[in-house]
Amino acid sequence: MTTARKRTILPPDEGEAALVKALSDFVTANKAPLRLVAEDGTEFALPPVVQNALVDVVHLMDNGKAITMAPHNTLLTTQEAADLLDISRPTLVKRLDEGKIPYEQQGKHRRIRVEDLLEYQENIRVQRREILRRMTREAYEAGDYDTTNVYIETR
Repeated sequence: MTTARKRTILPPDEGEAALVKALSDFVTANKAPLRLVAEDGTEFALPPVVQNALVDVVHLMDNGKAITMAPHNTLLTTQEAADLLDISRPTLVKRLDEGKIPYEQQGKHRRIRVEDLLEYQENIRVQRREILRRMTREAYEAGDYDTTNVYIETR
């Protein structure tokens, strides 16, 4: 058994791109449970959570994207955390200083746990959905919706 560690998988090179494309097409067309088959004929059904992760990885690789896998207890640099949130490093540092995201101090360097970053990201998603829901309701109640006569609940 290997120890879980952070690892980045680069997009396929020209020689593998066609195979990844074929695999991407296959997993898109086949929604049935996938099975792994070893050379000796041993079969193993993929649990849905693993199949979903595999499908996501294959689609990302097919689109030329690199994938980074990391266990939740992994500590990220401020740049890695900013990249994960798709914000600038100074913006991330500001949020750390404001106490919005917990971090650990290792000497002069800040490190952020992946699990804390993902929790922050989900909290932001929830807040945005609620704000959109409220704005939609207020616009409808104010008569600003000309194209519909019913309030539409978002998610």
